[in-house]
Amino acid sequence: MRKIISCIIMLCLSFIVHAQELYVSTEPASNMAAGSIGLRFNSKLFKMKYESGYTYRLDPEIMLGISKKIMVHVNAYASNMYQSNMKFEGGSVYGKYRFLSNDDIHSHFRMAAFGKVSLVNNPSGVRVNNNFYRSEEIELDGSNSGLLAGIVATQLLHKLALSLSVAYVNRFTNINQPKEALDVSSHAANYSFSAGYLLFPAEYKNFRQVNVNLYCEWLGSSSLDGKGYYFDVAPAVQFIFNSIARLDVSYRTQFSGNMQRLSENYFMLKLEYNFLNAFKN
Repeated sequence: MRKIISCIIMLCLSFIVHAQELYVSTEPASNMAAGSIGLRFNSKLFKMKYESGYTYRLDPEIMLGISKKIMVHVNAYASNMYQSNMKFEGGSVYGKYRFLSNDDIHSHFRMAAFGKVSLVNNPSGVRVNNNFYRSEEIELDGSNSGLLAGIVATQLLHKLALSLSVAYVNRFTNINQPKEALDVSSHAANYSFSAGYLLFPAEYKNFRQVNVNLYCEWLGSSSLDGKGYYFDVAPAVQFIFNSIARLDVSYRTQFSGNMQRLSENYFMLKLEYNFLNAFKN
């Protein structure tokens, strides 16, 4: 029993110390605790570009800490972006392998390779007033089928965490969609820069203190077989409760770009709960 309690305390400490790199829109090079299971409920409210009003997407997620170097995410997607009613769109699997870790007191530098495969059943665009609009953006979180592979590096400096990533993304033809419908960009380079700062508490006294983190993330994509690009900014605030639960609130909007997209900004609300030491790794 004492060994189990010590293990849980160490896992909680790990969660707290690395809190400022629990980014909202991207993943850091660090992994979740080995042997843990995380449940996320992601919700996004999109302002549509070619029609009035908003659309909504639900994105439940299961996360597994396979080992200290490997973690896996499984997502499902549902939205009313391409039709008037909510419908199940598909799912994805994300994996990350941390291959470098240089740790020091109150700081560390880590690098990881990651990949994602998404299978989605959606049309290639939206129809508005007899006009059909297709998106050049390759968006694997519910809109497009495809694969992604990249590298991320994260530097923790006491209360500040910085992360940089670059990835190649390839669009597939969506399920039940004719191949000729894929007449937009199919290859792109994605890149991001994320910064997180631990605002509160100033000094840790116990595990029940609420953590407050501030984030600003820059996310971009450039077509590799076209001329389109976009560059977004996503500020966010995050609250961590009892070292195992978190609430994220974020707003993402396009800063610059010429890529045709169905939506250029959205609000995101994310809830997460972690079961530490849930299984033997």
